[in-house]
Amino acid sequence: MHHFCRRMPARFLLAALIIGVQTFASAGAEGNEESSAHVLQAEIALQADDYLKAAREYRKAAELSDNVDIARQATRIAYGFGLNAEALRSAKRWRELDEESDDALRVVAQLELRTGDLRAARRNFKKYIESGDEPGEERLFSLLPVLAAEDGEKADQVMRWLAKPYKDSALVNYASAALALQGGDAGYATKKSLRAIALSPEWLKPKLLYARALLLNGEKARAIDYTARIIGDDPNPDPDARMELALILMSVGRIDDALSQVNQILLEHSGRTDALRLMAIINFRQNNLDAAWDDFEDLLASRSYTMDALYYLARIADIRGEHDRAIFLYSQVDSGQNALAAQRRAGALIAYQHDDPEQALQRLEEFATENPNYAVDMILARAQLLASLGRYTEALESYDRVVTYRPEDEGTALGRAELLLRMGRLDDALDEYRRSVRRWPESALSLNALGYTLADRTEEYREAEKLIRKALRHDPDSPAIIDSLGWVLYKLGEHEAALEQLQVAYESFADHEVAAHLVDVLVTLRRNSEALKLLVAAEQQDPDSELLRDVRERRFPDAD
Repeated sequence: MHHFCRRMPARFLLAALIIGVQTFASAGAEGNEESSAHVLQAEIALQADDYLKAAREYRKAAELSDNVDIARQATRIAYGFGLNAEALRSAKRWRELDEESDDALRVVAQLELRTGDLRAARRNFKKYIESGDEPGEERLFSLLPVLAAEDGEKADQVMRWLAKPYKDSALVNYASAALALQGGDAGYATKKSLRAIALSPEWLKPKLLYARALLLNGEKARAIDYTARIIGDDPNPDPDARMELALILMSVGRIDDALSQVNQILLEHSGRTDALRLMAIINFRQNNLDAAWDDFEDLLASRSYTMDALYYLARIADIRGEHDRAIFLYSQVDSGQNALAAQRRAGALIAYQHDDPEQALQRLEEFATENPNYAVDMILARAQLLASLGRYTEALESYDRVVTYRPEDEGTALGRAELLLRMGRLDDALDEYRRSVRRWPESALSLNALGYTLADRTEEYREAEKLIRKALRHDPDSPAIIDSLGWVLYKLGEHEAALEQLQVAYESFADHEVAAHLVDVLVTLRRNSEALKLLVAAEQQDPDSELLRDVRERRFPDAD
C-alpha cells in the first residue's frame, strides 16, 4: 500500500513536482486545452515559489480533466506543501475519478480529520476499513500511524467511534489506547491497554503501553514496578521492555538506573542502535559531552538515526563554541523532527556569530528550494529571523505570506500578533489576539496571549483575569499562564496573591520574565533586599535580558 508522507524525501520533492507538472501538462492537453493551461500555470507558480497558486491551478486542472493522474498529482502537491484545504478538494476529485482507490479514500479521510470535519472523516475512514479484503480490525489497526500523525484529541475521538464494532479485538484496543494516550486521556488508555492485555496475554506492546499510561497518570512507582516485573519474569527479556523501563526511569530522574538498562540491552543485543541513540541522548542531557559525541559518531557510522546524530553533534559543537562546525552539521539535518530547529539555529549562527544576516536569510531560502516540503516552514523561519534583526516590515510580509498558506495554524497567528506588538501596533495586535481567541476559543495559548497582553499593556485588568483563569482551566500546570495570573493580580493590587502565583511559576520555570515580575512585586511589598538578591541571580542566568535591565533601572537605579 502506498502512503502519503507528511514529509517527502529531501531534495526530490521539487524535481518530482516540476517533472510531474511537465508530464501532466501533456496529459491535460490530451483531455482539454483549458485543463492544460492550468497545469502550465501551476508549473510557472511552482518555479516562482508561489505554492498556493500552484496548488490551486493544479486543482482547477484536475476539476476540468478526467485524468486521474492529474488529480493525484494535484493532491500530492497541495499535501506536500501543507495546504490542507486545497489538498482535500483535489483528493475528493481524485476519489471521484477513481472510486476503487484505497489511497484516495484514506487521504480524503485524513485531510477531513486534519481540517476538523470529524463526522466526514469518520464516515470515510469507516468506508476505508470496510472496503478491503483483510479483516476490518486489521484495516483499522493499519490506520494507527496515519491517525497518530494528526492532532491527538481529534484522532482519539475518531478512533473511539471507529473502534466500537471491534470491542473484542486486541489490535483495536491497543490502537485505541495508543491514541487516547496521545490525546492526553491516560485513564482511557489504561482501560483499553488492559483490555488488549486480557485479549492477548502474550503480546508485549499493550503491556508497555499500560506502563506508559500509569506513568502519565502520575503513578510513577507502579509504572516502574510493572515494567521491571515484565523483565524479571522473562528468562530472556525482550529489549523493548528494557527500553521502555529506561525511558520511564529517565522521566523520573533515575538516570543511572536508566543507563544500566541501556547498557544491558547493548550487552545482549549489540546491534540495537535505538539503545545506542538513547545512551547518547542521556549522556548529552547529563552534560557528558565527550561521551555523547563519541556515541553520536558511532550512531552516525551505523547509518541509523542519521538525522538525530547530526543534530546532536551540531548541538554539541554549538555548545563548545565551534560555530563553523555547528553550522555545517545543522545544515545537513534536512528531514525528521529536528530539521526545522536545526535550520533555524544554523541561520541564527550565520546571522549573529558570522555577522552576515543576508547570508543567513539566503541559506534559509536555499534550504526551502532544496527541500520544498519545508518551504512554508522556511518562510516562517525567515520571518522569525527578520523580526529578531528588527526588520519588522519584512518580517510582517513573511508572516502574512505564511498565514495565506496556513490559515488554520494557531502558532503562526499568535506569532504575527506578537510581531505587531513589537512594532508598537497595540490595537492591531489586540485585534489579532481576539481573532485567535474567537478561532480557538478553548486554546490556553490564545486565551493566555490575549489575557497577558491586556494585563501588561492596557488597564482592562478584569477582562484579562477572566481570560487568564479560563486558560488556566485548560492548562493548570503551565508556568507561563501562572505567571500571567500573578501579573494581573499585581495590576489589580492583590500583591500577596500575586507573589504566591509568581513564586509557583518561578519554581517551575526560572524564566527572566517571571523574575522581573517577581522583583516588581517584592519591591512593592517593601521586600527590597530579597528583590535585589533575586534580580542579581536572574541577571547571572540571563545577562542580556532587556526585561531585567528595565526592572533594575526602575527599581534599583543606584545599586551596584
